[in-house]
Amino acid sequence: MTSHSNLAAVAALVLGTSLAAPVLAQPTAVTLEGDVKVVHEVVENGKTRETLDEPNQVLPGDRLVFTTHYRNAGDKPVTDFVVTNPLPAPVKLSQTGAFEVSVDGGKSYGPLAALKATGADGKPRAAELGDVTHVRWRLASIAPGASGDITYFAEVR
Repeated sequence: MTSHSNLAAVAALVLGTSLAAPVLAQPTAVTLEGDVKVVHEVVENGKTRETLDEPNQVLPGDRLVFTTHYRNAGDKPVTDFVVTNPLPAPVKLSQTGAFEVSVDGGKSYGPLAALKATGADGKPRAAELGDVTHVRWRLASIAPGASGDITYFAEVR
């Protein structure tokens, strides 16, 4: 594959992910909508600020922000709501946050510092950001009509 083909494949996977809904742990009146943006730094008048742009083209090293918008469309509170997002293979988590992670394809979750991954030598080692396969949020309660956003940051491999 040429370098251009690799970039096209990464862009297609990231763009495809932005249209996919996150995995739900339970059926409810909560609606979810996923979105992904590329984070760019712009310098204007000697000051640097970040912009969020559509991922029309992504390159290795580009920073991405994945956002899941949630809303309780029902007339009752929803409690113990879980949202699980798999990370697309062409990206790696770039920072931890207010969520749990999995490094084993979603079989187990916890804080990154508490997890182990298998090293190239086949031996267990401390898990790293690049090992994360899924992120998971636990929302204690979502009131009727309430909405919010949950995000994670990643980098194109």
